[in-house]
Amino acid sequence: MSKASRPENSEPLMIAAKSVSEAYARTLLHVLEHPGNEIAPLVLTMDGFGDGYEIPENTQVRAALDALLSKKKKRDVEDVAYTIFPQRLWTMAQGDRAKLFEFYKMAFPFYRAQNPKANGKGLYFERLMMYGRGPCDGNQLEWILSQYDSRPGVRRSMWQATTFDPARDHSATAQLGFPCLQHVSFVPTKAGLVANAFYATQQLFDKAYGNYLGLAQLAAFMAHEMGIPLARLNVTIGVAKLERITKTDSAMKPLIEAARACVAPPAPPAPRPSASLQLAAQPA
Repeated sequence: MSKASRPENSEPLMIAAKSVSEAYARTLLHVLEHPGNEIAPLVLTMDGFGDGYEIPENTQVRAALDALLSKKKKRDVEDVAYTIFPQRLWTMAQGDRAKLFEFYKMAFPFYRAQNPKANGKGLYFERLMMYGRGPCDGNQLEWILSQYDSRPGVRRSMWQATTFDPARDHSATAQLGFPCLQHVSFVPTKAGLVANAFYATQQLFDKAYGNYLGLAQLAAFMAHEMGIPLARLNVTIGVAKLERITKTDSAMKPLIEAARACVAPPAPPAPRPSASLQLAAQPA
């Protein structure tokens, strides 16, 4: 973000949603309906997760966004989410986190070689489980889970992991695509697990939805391994930016329509006829 384009209003925008789709839809519509192309800062809070660790989505919003991403030759939602949590590998591991970590270690060199420009500095899940130093050979997620399982009453500040590494990521390069996600934390509560994430910046068009989905999947994995429900996901973004597409691009129309339908209040139920009208309608 250039100095000239810094937002004038520094008050945070708070968006509450019952799904990652609703969170994305409300954020997108806010940017489209207000001057400028940034929200700084943006705070999202999402709940409504299923008892079986499902991540509810609005299929119309997801389909419209994926179609637009394909048209603009951008990575689809699943691909972006996969950088944060490899849901397909977790499915293959059948609930065995040791197998998940093993599968990812085997696959990561391929992921890096497949797209060295985007993945050359690493991926978010790789930083979370192969940070390069620290306990559990740098597997921050395993450290958190092993300590959680080891004894009750452990300090809650222990349940945090970082993706940003000053040694690798402080750079004078004008543009860096990674890492925008800096930090995650996990807070067990009576209601279930509350996960928190912080982004320095975020691209709203082609990354935000996948980011929210990947974080929700990561949080569901951690909740599953802790044996508690997933209660809430909070995401704080320093600067959320709508770039790489213009507000007036006609290709946005199906996504905008799906987003508006997603956030529209449900139609009120039709009024039931009164008892007197029901009696009057009966044949004599």
